[in-house]
Amino acid sequence: MNPPQHPFSVRPGAVHHREQPVFWLFRVATYFILACGAAVFLNIVVKGAGTVFKTEAPFINTTFLTEAPESLYIFEWEGKKMEMGDREFRAFKEQNPAAAKVKAESFVYSAGGIWPCIVGTVLLVVGSMTIALALGVCAAIYLNEYARDGAFIRFVRLAILNLAGVPSIVFGLFGFGMFVIFFGWNVSLLAGWFTLAFMVLPVVITASEESLKAVPKGFREGSLALGATKWQTIRKNVLPYALPGILTSSILGIARVAGETAPIMFTAAYVVRDKLPWEVEQLGDFFFQGVMALPYHIYVVSSKIPQNEYTERVQYGTAFVFLVIVALIATVSILLRNRLRNRYRW
Repeated sequence: MNPPQHPFSVRPGAVHHREQPVFWLFRVATYFILACGAAVFLNIVVKGAGTVFKTEAPFINTTFLTEAPESLYIFEWEGKKMEMGDREFRAFKEQNPAAAKVKAESFVYSAGGIWPCIVGTVLLVVGSMTIALALGVCAAIYLNEYARDGAFIRFVRLAILNLAGVPSIVFGLFGFGMFVIFFGWNVSLLAGWFTLAFMVLPVVITASEESLKAVPKGFREGSLALGATKWQTIRKNVLPYALPGILTSSILGIARVAGETAPIMFTAAYVVRDKLPWEVEQLGDFFFQGVMALPYHIYVVSSKIPQNEYTERVQYGTAFVFLVIVALIATVSILLRNRLRNRYRW
């Protein structure tokens, strides 16, 4: 004997059967997008890992990760095909005077490594996100805790939402005009920091304000009833519980800031820089110098020089390292967010 059918169970009908094709269309579209994304990432990982890792000890291409980009020279010497970077090739010719007239093919940015690009990318991400979080959280606190709802505040919120949709090239031109030319900072870390910070600021403000709204009003009312000031209430009873959501905005910001090329192309990035950022005579010079960056390096190697098998391995190796760095920075933010979430669980 069959059990009685639950009164709220789904009963197949004509409408239910018509919805099935739509359901499968959405499912197929979702899986197709995931498959395309997985194919792109898998291609980068497979080809990039071949540049970063080796089949023999120490199994990691330390040259690629610790040296600056160089030109690659390929030539034949005593019946053997030789591949050398710029500095190694010059030293080879000094040690072998007979090689002074050897004919060698040169390939720009196809030897050496990407260490200055890694350093520049990390500095740009950390500096810009620090500025964006400081300004964004302050703006969110004002909008949610102090400002009275009115026409002007609604206009400000609408402007913030509109800024989130502005193309990155516009922020790059803005940063070039404001920070590079008007403020006279030239192409520098400081100009890149503020340009990237302003670009990601709408995301940080919106996410931070929503996090503040999620904190129950009882926390504020209880604190005020015990005699705390408005700022003490925000600092002690609201911000700690909103921090996990604020860090979520930082994760979204890191993904956008790290991958942008147009803004830093106008404000912070150099094609080649021999010195590392901390190799300066005065401390103030650290902030007013340009840096190399992974996304800009990929752009240059992929589109500004003749393409060949040697530049291809640099492209994929750089992209692989870039994805790993972004993932590591985002992972640190996620772990910190989860730790705060567990600490201040309601």
